[in-house]
Amino acid sequence: MNWPKGYALKTFDVIDSTNEEAKRLAASGEPGPIWISAVRQTAGRGRRGRSWKSPSGNLAATLMLRPGRSATECAQLSFAAAIAACDTVAEFATHAEVRVKWPNDVLANGLKIAGILLESSSRAGETSDWLAIGIGVNLSTYPEDTEFPATSLRSLGGIVPAADDALLHLAAHLAKWYDVWRGEGFAAIRDAWLARAAGLGGRVRARLTHGEASGVFEGLDENGALLLREGAGRVRAITAGEVFFA
Repeated sequence: MNWPKGYALKTFDVIDSTNEEAKRLAASGEPGPIWISAVRQTAGRGRRGRSWKSPSGNLAATLMLRPGRSATECAQLSFAAAIAACDTVAEFATHAEVRVKWPNDVLANGLKIAGILLESSSRAGETSDWLAIGIGVNLSTYPEDTEFPATSLRSLGGIVPAADDALLHLAAHLAKWYDVWRGEGFAAIRDAWLARAAGLGGRVRARLTHGEASGVFEGLDENGALLLREGAGRVRAITAGEVFFA
């Protein structure tokens, strides 16, 4: 597998956050696309401001690019990133069931093995000047004090690649799906994501900003919102939340 053509790479032994470095590069005029990777992060973070532990031996990397699309459209790339991370994990954990979990996690045998954090320069409706796609994959270790149980490639008994080898696979997969998104739009990404989706057609519980909702996970709408059938004739589109399997 070859490094994707046209993508730069910047590596660090230790950094505060690969997403923060992506922001700094964007502010300095870096055109992208460029991957930033680090052996260890001191201030890694996940969705909703949560910390993301980044010990050496795991993969911590961010892709900074300039899609030239609205923030709403750019958010669709979290699904492309999830597909790429899912396919990367599946290449090494050949005996595990690897699936994507809405909105942007990857599960192996039902346990979280990768997470994704998107950050951009603008709000919905505005054209984003840049987009940072941060991806963390548990290669050697995993956190044990998480609400949603986690795992690692080592715990699964699969091949444990060096972080730079895992990044090579991830970068190649994401370059492919980024090209699909640019050429075919989100519909192709949505179909590929749903083919890998955990819990599709089953009951799920969604923790929202205010309260919870439960029902049958029926799919994604045209922008990536989770479609939840709460009852006969009522389907609710959920744009943000945490999903748990009922």
